[in-house]
Amino acid sequence: MQSQTIDPGKTQLNHHPATAHTDHEEHPDLRLFGLVMFLVAEGMIFMGMFGAYLAFRATLPTWPPEGTPELELLLPGVNTINLIASSFVMHNADTSIKKNDVKGMRIWLTITAVMGAVFLMGQVYEYAHLEFGLTTNLFASAFYVLTGFHGLHVTIGVLAIVAVLWRSRVPGHYSNEKHFGIEAAEIYWHFVDVIWIILFGLIYLL
Repeated sequence: MQSQTIDPGKTQLNHHPATAHTDHEEHPDLRLFGLVMFLVAEGMIFMGMFGAYLAFRATLPTWPPEGTPELELLLPGVNTINLIASSFVMHNADTSIKKNDVKGMRIWLTITAVMGAVFLMGQVYEYAHLEFGLTTNLFASAFYVLTGFHGLHVTIGVLAIVAVLWRSRVPGHYSNEKHFGIEAAEIYWHFVDVIWIILFGLIYLL
């Protein structure tokens, strides 16, 4: 019987060794998309609340209900100007980091956080001096729910800015090439600003 010589290399499952692939496709950065989707969802919640407010206003014979003290416009008006101005200040922080000006970015972010805190203090002061409570009537309940929910978002925005400032202590953490955290905080802050403008018009001006 004729004997055959078996090549040990051919007994392996992978006769031709596979070439290791060291190049991996870079995953797309979906952080901005995720942020936008989150803000869309938050915007839908606010729009639902605004729609309910308008429905109450349209169906009740008098709005606000009789006996409801009038809202003062001075403090909310100043608060509105302050919040709108803070959006421009926030944009300067984003502009600074894109120029690799970390110090300037920190200054503008700090000013924005202070302006946000001033807005919240103004809202607390207004609450303390209102002549109606949460359960006084439907208008009062809607007022506290809308302004309070927005105030919660302003608080989150201030905390996000503080978090960015804290992380900026690490050298090179933010630069003209790496600044998503700052952009995300800016987009969120603009969102809060726009929501307040709509809210201010509905509650204080209509």
